[in-house]
Amino acid sequence: MAITDWPEDERPRERLLKQGAAALSDAELLAIFLRVGIKGQSAVDLARTLVGRFGSLTRLFAAGRSEFVAIPGMGDAKFAQLQAVLEMSRRALREEMTTRDLLSTPTAVRDWLRLHLGSLAHEVFVALWLDAQNRLLLHEILSTGSLTQTSVYPREVVKRALTHNAAAVILAHNHPSGVAEPSHADQTLTNNLKQALAMIDVKVLDHFIVAGNSSPLSFAERGLL
Repeated sequence: MAITDWPEDERPRERLLKQGAAALSDAELLAIFLRVGIKGQSAVDLARTLVGRFGSLTRLFAAGRSEFVAIPGMGDAKFAQLQAVLEMSRRALREEMTTRDLLSTPTAVRDWLRLHLGSLAHEVFVALWLDAQNRLLLHEILSTGSLTQTSVYPREVVKRALTHNAAAVILAHNHPSGVAEPSHADQTLTNNLKQALAMIDVKVLDHFIVAGNSSPLSFAERGLL
């Protein structure tokens, strides 16, 4: 049955307009993006198939072009549209982070990190360099490692802080395993970086661990800084 044949209060688009986007499931939100289904499947059915195949929206968003267009009903046009939506989301969040105190926008920081790191299959360690008002100057990948480890050298991080004339930094790295709990090595590295950066009056405001689509773990909130 086509979605247009559904009762109006069950249609995803009408529900979104009445109840807000948060009231919809992942599949219903994706169905609005897809707009139409394929033969034998409504847009919602197709959306459920996509979410089920990839396991989550995060993994769907991270799919490469060849993997995405191989799915019946998908193609280059849909892939381009999806990438445009994702990039607009990243830019909107970055704009908010460059104009506001990041300590007052923790949700924007978490969302930005999830969009950039949540779906990566390899581990990366990044720094969000901030000015004296805790506004984002730029983000920088400090190291790219394997699935299990990455190397970050405090001396090189100090050099980058001086280069960017940063007053503070938010550190972040991802755990491709999907487990956000900090390891002993994570805590040791954080303490080493905090001590090294304190020598040049650069404050480490937080260190986040990103694991999939769950909310990134905050060292500050855990009392680990």
